[in-house]
Amino acid sequence: MQLPYSETLEIQYLSRLFDNTSECYKFFWFQAIISKVLEGKDCLSYEELINEMIADAWYMVTEYHLNLGPSDTLEALVRDLREKSQLKSSEKKENILNYLKNCADREVEKRKRTLTKNVPYRLQAPFMEKLKGEEWSVSEKTLIVKINEEKGLIYRFETLKGMRTIIQISPEWVEYIHQNQEIIKGWLQYHMILYLQRRNPSVPGIADKLYPPQERKLEKVKKYWKLLLSIQPIQAIYGHVKLTDQDISIDHFVPWSYVAHDEFWNLHPTTKSINSSKNNNLPDWRTYFPQLAQLEYASYQALWKYDKVRNEFEKCAKEHLNSDKIRRKIYREGLDYTIFFKELEDVVQPVYQSAKNCGFQNWVYTGEPSK
Repeated sequence: MQLPYSETLEIQYLSRLFDNTSECYKFFWFQAIISKVLEGKDCLSYEELINEMIADAWYMVTEYHLNLGPSDTLEALVRDLREKSQLKSSEKKENILNYLKNCADREVEKRKRTLTKNVPYRLQAPFMEKLKGEEWSVSEKTLIVKINEEKGLIYRFETLKGMRTIIQISPEWVEYIHQNQEIIKGWLQYHMILYLQRRNPSVPGIADKLYPPQERKLEKVKKYWKLLLSIQPIQAIYGHVKLTDQDISIDHFVPWSYVAHDEFWNLHPTTKSINSSKNNNLPDWRTYFPQLAQLEYASYQALWKYDKVRNEFEKCAKEHLNSDKIRRKIYREGLDYTIFFKELEDVVQPVYQSAKNCGFQNWVYTGEPSK
């Protein structure tokens, strides 16, 4: 993916920002700079940039359970902050930033400072080909002096003042970023996805996990289950709660934050309060998969018994059943319960186990909300 040409800027150096990336910091630091520049700022403190990095990494770590690196300081800091703050994994970004601005925890401050030791300087290494080897192994103050002597940089440094250190974005680069913002953001996303895929080879839907979770569009699936509910009683698989037309919510058995899809075989009805209680956890397999299979088999029987149910199923299938192989496996006519159970298990269990391996927590419904 190529960046737009400039007659005045060394774009070939910009294109090499992520050539040597063993940790995630460069992506989040550069993304924070882009975000702030697009907000109209060109003087940025270490503090606000590190806070932006933490807020951007928050969802990847707490909601999607992505691995950011082999011993990643940013990932560890986000996990620690999640415990200290008790903020939700899906917390609004503005609330995360407000918490960080007001957080006076000394350990958090120390670890935030650690994040500034290398990446503010190393990011622009492609622009500074004369700086080699041991020349990087000097104090921050000396390194800043050396870097500020270079030409064509994206930003330069003000006097070193810990987390209050300021970087000044070059006016030419500010203009380039504003003029080409969509391409630059797409280029950054592309490289971030490649990096995360290497670190999380078995995790699906990486491209959908760069940003906060969005509300799912499940109205057709909800309409399907409401139709079924008008024909026969339905109980939620959690807590054996009887469902009503007024209180029905669609749950992803394996959390959306892992699967990153709304496939029909992973969706089932529950109540709004139970869905909220389950949050971003994995239902205990032994307790709930047999109940899921029974509920799904009742649905399967109804779709082959009633034309109106099959019509609603077909409407759902257009958006929520994207694998013909799985459709033939689970929803072909004539399956008895034993075969259906095994076919459904063959589809769901590998995905469930992979999510479990990524750190999604086991959950049993107790009537209490999950944290």
